[in-house]
Amino acid sequence: MTGASPPLSRSTSGLLLALFFASGFAALVYQVLWARQLGLLLGSTAQSAALTIAIFFTGIAAGGWFWGQRSTAGSSSLRLFGLVEVGVALTALGHFVVIDAYHAVQPALFRLMDAPALDTVTKAVIAASLLLPPSFLMGGTLPLMGQHLVRRPSRLARTGTVLYGVNTAGSATGALAAGFVLPLALGLRGTYLLAVGVDLVVGVVAVSLARREQTIPLPQPERLPARETPPPVGGVVPRVVWVVALTSGFATLAVEVVWTRLFAQVLQNSAYTYALVLTTFLVALALGAALANLLSRIRRPGPEVLLGCLLLVAGYLVALSPWLLHQMTGGLGELGGGLGWLPYLTAVAGLIVPVMLLPGIALGAVLPYLLRSLQDAGRKPGDAIGRLVAVNTVGAVLGSLVAGFVLLPLVGSSRTLLGLAAIYPALVVALALSRASPRRVGVAAAAAAVALALLLAPLDGLDRVHLRRDDERVVEVREGARATVAVVARGVDRTMRVDNHYTLGGSAGLDGERNQAVLPLLLHPDPRSVFFLGMGTGITAGAALAFPVERVVVCELLRDVIALGEEHFGPWTNGLYDDPRVVIHAEDGRRCLRRSTERFDLVISDLFTPWRAGTGSLYTREHFETVRTRLAPGGIFVQWVPLYQVSERELGVIANTMDAAFDEVVLWRGDLFAERSIVGLVGHVDSRPVAPATAARNARHLVDDDVSEAALEALLLRLYAGNVTASGIFAGHALNTDDRPVIEYLAPRTQREAQAGRTSLLVGPARERLYADLRDAVDPARDPYLSRLDTVQLGYVEAGWHRSRSAFLSNVGDAAAAGHEHHFVRLSPPGSTAVVSPAARLLPSPDPG
Repeated sequence: MTGASPPLSRSTSGLLLALFFASGFAALVYQVLWARQLGLLLGSTAQSAALTIAIFFTGIAAGGWFWGQRSTAGSSSLRLFGLVEVGVALTALGHFVVIDAYHAVQPALFRLMDAPALDTVTKAVIAASLLLPPSFLMGGTLPLMGQHLVRRPSRLARTGTVLYGVNTAGSATGALAAGFVLPLALGLRGTYLLAVGVDLVVGVVAVSLARREQTIPLPQPERLPARETPPPVGGVVPRVVWVVALTSGFATLAVEVVWTRLFAQVLQNSAYTYALVLTTFLVALALGAALANLLSRIRRPGPEVLLGCLLLVAGYLVALSPWLLHQMTGGLGELGGGLGWLPYLTAVAGLIVPVMLLPGIALGAVLPYLLRSLQDAGRKPGDAIGRLVAVNTVGAVLGSLVAGFVLLPLVGSSRTLLGLAAIYPALVVALALSRASPRRVGVAAAAAAVALALLLAPLDGLDRVHLRRDDERVVEVREGARATVAVVARGVDRTMRVDNHYTLGGSAGLDGERNQAVLPLLLHPDPRSVFFLGMGTGITAGAALAFPVERVVVCELLRDVIALGEEHFGPWTNGLYDDPRVVIHAEDGRRCLRRSTERFDLVISDLFTPWRAGTGSLYTREHFETVRTRLAPGGIFVQWVPLYQVSERELGVIANTMDAAFDEVVLWRGDLFAERSIVGLVGHVDSRPVAPATAARNARHLVDDDVSEAALEALLLRLYAGNVTASGIFAGHALNTDDRPVIEYLAPRTQREAQAGRTSLLVGPARERLYADLRDAVDPARDPYLSRLDTVQLGYVEAGWHRSRSAFLSNVGDAAAAGHEHHFVRLSPPGSTAVVSPAARLLPSPDPG
């Protein structure tokens, strides 16, 4: 090359780097929010997530290639960068147009989307409309800014690596802010508009700077065709550069997918831990760019040798990561038991930094270091950067899809990581054989041996499931595209677990799981159609088949849960998988219900742990309003809540949000256990008093004829806890909405603080205070929901309160007080002691055993 543009002042360079940092910040805020919004629209399935990733990265790749070829020298490229940033902001605003249009045509679309292929096409069109325009423009930001800042051809590697690192550091900051701060502070809409505003400011400032700059155009030499371009001395053959860019992109994103899945086995799996994992990965890429910058300054050995060493180090560190994770977690044991919020985050960082950060730096250095081999190849800086980003991003799309949908289900996470690690010495083989010499053949043979050793390395000591007790054994485990699902046996009992520590239920809790269906079916006067949101083992949904229902629809997010439930829990599911009345969908439950054209007498929502990422959307006002539209006249919705996973604050938010969507919400106990109780928030589309006679009549399908009506009424009414709507005790709590996902961001903090003993979940005395507050706010005799009860029946309600308190006091060792409370259970009202077996099997015993 001949000629160069004059260097920029330090202040101008610093301002441009700050703009590029802000551009990266906004891009990751968009990406985080797009993933969330499309999860709500298209369903939180692995297929929908993969479609979103593929379309987003396709736009980035196409944009990098297109804008790189059209980049120009000097201030023109800066002006174009500014216009592209403004374009990103304007097309990002199209998000609201696309969402509104989608909701307008949603009913018609759902009627057309019975065919899976058509459903997939519709999802792709929606995602492409939302993501392709802004991502295509985003792809041009790095080559355009690179074209402006690279003032001398020999500075392509140094300046390009700085740009890549600064932009990635901005992305890491955006991921952290979007994961920890902005959604609660501004809401998701406000956060999105903040990102739009940042891009607008970046674009306007860049255009203003371009107008003021008087830059001498950078002459471009005539380029030889790519096949005739000679490699620089000690450099990498150009065709090998593109092979390494494509393949390293594949491996890097595939490794990130597998790491995320492995961390899901040991972390809390909240929105915060996912944000930490993503942020750490982005920080590693930024530090990798800094490492590439340092390597680009080294003259001897040449770029080819340094790149080969970098690839070998990357492969070694990736291969080491699964053993390091297992060692640091005691074989995939859950991290941070007993730690509060901040200490837990520190512990998470202490795990992911050594496991992910160091290998991530090596992975992240490969792409920017390739600029060192391109800077002498005769291309414009913007064109070189754009092509490199495009090729690498195509590989990244393929890597994320192949890892999630092929490698993980086929060979598992640890074997996948070793296979991906083997790619890096395989690239060294390609480097060595790019030119002919005996020494290079020897290097290639050694690198090939390393790759083969990684592929065949034994996995001794790398467990796929962490067993909590010595007498447990793994029956079957499946690593699917979204989660790892395992069936674990203890004696004759079987339990299903997702991601190691999230229990979906099991045969040991048979009565309790069945009663999550039985109680709602007793409350409805004539239940004919039932929708179950979430399936787990299938025991709950199977219990509905004991009633004369005509249709049962079950929606379960994880396909592997359905398969393992059918294979291992059939004896306890009452023929669920064979009954012609049953339809089971492997689909996101929220979307499944929204797209349904049916109306149901009952919608029963499973126990969803509030602090897990994504489950907060099942407690939002928008979701509850959707449920209401799917209920037939007189329909009932039951949302089960685990009291041992929430504090009064989280239950208050959920109850108040549900109360905003239904005419009346009441609370029923799911059991009379001393600890670890569940409750059902029961929403009615119209205010209708409970009818004990109806419940007793429905119960006849489950019990012998010689059980008295009074016994059945007592059995049911002792579980009534209070009237949420009439009491108003939760009215002061926030509403959980799609825009302000309060539950998703508050519940993880509460769970950790409860682990450390600094806050109280609704167990023990806190649970009894909750029941007492409901009772004191609305006395049963004045409760409109109980207006049809006579004095004896009201006594059953009172007896249930004493029974719960008696169980609690007995559990804490206060035998005298427990006996006093139990005295009320037996004497008030007369006849309440008639509850005997087999009717008692309708509901769990007071002691879970």
